[in-house]
Amino acid sequence: MRRRKFLFLFVLIALVYSRPVGQLAPVSAAELPTQLTGAEFWKLSTDMSEPDGNFRSENMISNEMVLASLLPEVAAHARQGGVYMGVGPEQNFSYLAVLHPRMAFITDIRRGNLHVLLTYRALFELSADRAELISRLFTRARPAGLTATSSARQIMDAIWDVKTGDEAAYKANLGAVITQLTKTDAIPLPQRDIDGIDAAYRTFYFYGPAINYQASTALTPLAGGRGGGGRGSATYWDLMTQVDANGKELSYLSSHEKFLWLKTFQARGLLVPLVGDFSGPKTLRAVGAYTRQQGGIVSAFYVSTVEHYLRDAGTIPKFCASVASLPTDATSVFIRPGNVQQFQQVNAPAVRGRTMPTTPEVTGGRGTYQVGIVVPVNGGCG
Repeated sequence: MRRRKFLFLFVLIALVYSRPVGQLAPVSAAELPTQLTGAEFWKLSTDMSEPDGNFRSENMISNEMVLASLLPEVAAHARQGGVYMGVGPEQNFSYLAVLHPRMAFITDIRRGNLHVLLTYRALFELSADRAELISRLFTRARPAGLTATSSARQIMDAIWDVKTGDEAAYKANLGAVITQLTKTDAIPLPQRDIDGIDAAYRTFYFYGPAINYQASTALTPLAGGRGGGGRGSATYWDLMTQVDANGKELSYLSSHEKFLWLKTFQARGLLVPLVGDFSGPKTLRAVGAYTRQQGGIVSAFYVSTVEHYLRDAGTIPKFCASVASLPTDATSVFIRPGNVQQFQQVNAPAVRGRTMPTTPEVTGGRGTYQVGIVVPVNGGCG
């Protein structure tokens, strides 16, 4: 028996000292997950969220025509592979498709934004390509002739001219979305969130690709009748067809490769929508605590124009205190669609009879923002 113990110890010691020095005592560190089950996904969302809040508009889509100025800066200064934090709906996808984070947490004061993001998750999972995604989003038949190499402009032009499907088509699409989330993904959604998804999805069905920032789940277009989300802001067509100075498309719809990355990211449950106030006591700090516990770094924080409203409310110090608690490093950045003091608007070419105004309407939450900056998180809050 003693001889066996001696031989065992000898072999163990030999194995340890036969390794290179750098491998002597590997430490099993916590890591960010590569996939979340439906239950894990929903637990994270529920545990980190705050009570539902209110905002002056529903923000079904963004009003930020800033990709030409922001995406090159994001690509140059923000590192890939970290944790992405954001706010709002689809604009996050264009940044995610460039940054390729390990995880993303998107926080919005309105629970309605969570419903929009859950709808998108299902649509990405159900769709084989960008044309199918947009067809499902607006409940319009897929236009003929679109392929993996079609441009975002070609896709949006084609879907614009397709007639909206009937109520039966909408119900079928909605059923597929709910089944994907609750059965395939096994997310334990309560009925109130299923109803919220219906309301959000129906808004896209009602307004079509002309939907803009002013569109509402009340389904009462401010101008132009059905299919128009009101004047004064960029439409979904505008947002998806943004280009740089060389005419290169920039949105998440600009390439099949971006779509596929987002589809996989969504299917793995790694984009977690949250309900929370940026100046609230819980949500941002909970994201920071989780990221730190998993050994991650917040590499980019897309804040939209939220700081503007927090400053008006006098709560910006609370937000900055929460930001200070996040695990960041020298490469972590804020992504802002405009320096709050430097919002600008310019005329855009007429699109299907729509033109954008020249008068800035920043304080009213309307208009289209077209400048942007990327600044370090360290020292850049507020």
